[in-house]
Amino acid sequence: MLSSIRRLSIFSISSFQSPISLRKLIIMDSSSSSLVDKSSQKLFVLAQQLRLYKPPPPSPFGDDDEADADFEEQKLEERVGKVVSQLGFQESVTPVAVVQKERFKPKRAAVLICLFEGVDGELRVILTKRSSKLSTHSGEVALPGGKAEEGDASDADTATREAKEEIGLDPSLVNVVTCLEPFLSKHLLRVIPVIGILSNKKEFNPTPNVSEVEAVFDVPLEMFLKDENRKSEEREWMGEKYLIHLFNYEMDDKKYLIWGLTAGILIRAASVVYQRPPAFLEQNPKFKLPKVVDKNTTMS
Repeated sequence: MLSSIRRLSIFSISSFQSPISLRKLIIMDSSSSSLVDKSSQKLFVLAQQLRLYKPPPPSPFGDDDEADADFEEQKLEERVGKVVSQLGFQESVTPVAVVQKERFKPKRAAVLICLFEGVDGELRVILTKRSSKLSTHSGEVALPGGKAEEGDASDADTATREAKEEIGLDPSLVNVVTCLEPFLSKHLLRVIPVIGILSNKKEFNPTPNVSEVEAVFDVPLEMFLKDENRKSEEREWMGEKYLIHLFNYEMDDKKYLIWGLTAGILIRAASVVYQRPPAFLEQNPKFKLPKVVDKNTTMS
């Protein structure tokens, strides 16, 4: 078994460009040998790589930004506990990341980035298309997830619970390996992306909740780093221009549009997994710290 683990460490460097420390970790981690037997080497290496991930620290925002800011406020809309938004950014690049906790306590939510290995060895992620009968964000693409509930012990519990409720994904099939830095939705809902690995896709038989989900499908994760089947829309906020990214995907003669918060989260997830930036300009707006940050503050 030790020889197979050593071969695996060489595979990790060539396929995922992992750091040297990862090689040492894989050689030492004999307790994970059962995972190697049950899933591919690629997924095993990916799990080890992601467990080493550390989110970036918040960006600094000065007093001048606070003095100049004047955010337009509007009432926070309830989204029946689901996480779909036309706008969303990494919390680490927004001023809310450094706001004192007593000034603003956003509601918390989590989404599941469930990765598995496709037939051609590529990494794929499971997505949903919301029911066309819903009153908000009907027919839009989203990651499984929703708002945290009192009984959730962690963000991983929230994400996997919601995935089971929405698409019938048994949490025991998912190996949660890390959480990315929080994202803020348009209305400042704090969304935690939870990355989990589905070692055996054949064990998952999607059973969508028809009241919420119209379709369950999957896409290659790497597409969110490529400048293909993608377009962007330039928008302006507080005098600063930024880009909204929209990705087109076709599967089984069905077309899907992935954009907004979901696209932003998947761009970040792909960057972390493949350890390289996207082949296009992301261009987030230059945020300023509002004088008052509360439940009525929005980023629009």
